[in-house]
Amino acid sequence: MHTPVSMVMGIVFAPLGLVLVFTAAITPQWREGHTRLGVAGPGAGSRVGSGVRGSAGSAEALLLLRSDGLWESCLQVAESELKQCWPVAGSYERDPRVRLAQGLVLSSLFMCGAGIVLASVGVRCWTDIPLRSVAAAGGLLVALAGLLSLTALGVYTHSLGLLGQEERGHGGVRLPPLHLHPGGSLYFGWLGACVQVLGGRATRVSFLPPLPHLPLLPHLPPPMPTQRQQAGPGGVRDQLLEPEETAGRTTTVQRKRKILCR
Repeated sequence: MHTPVSMVMGIVFAPLGLVLVFTAAITPQWREGHTRLGVAGPGAGSRVGSGVRGSAGSAEALLLLRSDGLWESCLQVAESELKQCWPVAGSYERDPRVRLAQGLVLSSLFMCGAGIVLASVGVRCWTDIPLRSVAAAGGLLVALAGLLSLTALGVYTHSLGLLGQEERGHGGVRLPPLHLHPGGSLYFGWLGACVQVLGGRATRVSFLPPLPHLPLLPHLPPPMPTQRQQAGPGGVRDQLLEPEETAGRTTTVQRKRKILCR
């Protein structure tokens, strides 16, 4: 028996979703922001932070790019190779919503991996008959992993501008307020979670038993005529008569034959 299409879709979509969610988890672009920081030149005096770019002795405004992930944050100067990354710390790390997202994503990765293993064993591409219940259990785990990822992404996105709100710098440097917006890692996570749910749902269909294939009936010859049809109109009329009437009629016919014989 061939492997059902639902199982093949699940085996393809589940690893793809796992890779996308894992990529989103390890990259520090869950949220991004930018701000301008005034840097004083020689003799700039009180014009620091004015944002005016001029000749020597004036203040220059540097565009700083800040990005945060679940386990890492980065700060980079725009149009420059200056970039520094560090593990999340401070109020951002202690925020319960960040910790919740971390736990949900880790649980999703482990659950999706276990579901892929079960689905692979259930499909059993090296045999003709797949183990439908095992493959369906793996698909259920993959779908639940996708739901956990969606929950983590929803919690983080809903509170994106409030996470670590009192934290404005790193290493004692206070940064101006950041204009925060969703980063590329969030989009990878949303896509991966949806793919996981689709893959798990496709494998979950394996619980349904396949439709039985009915054999084709051979071509039968036309039915033979019955005795009643062979008897003709008179025979049919005789069979419709009551037993007494049939017996009386038979006796009358016999009498007529005896008279004719004489």
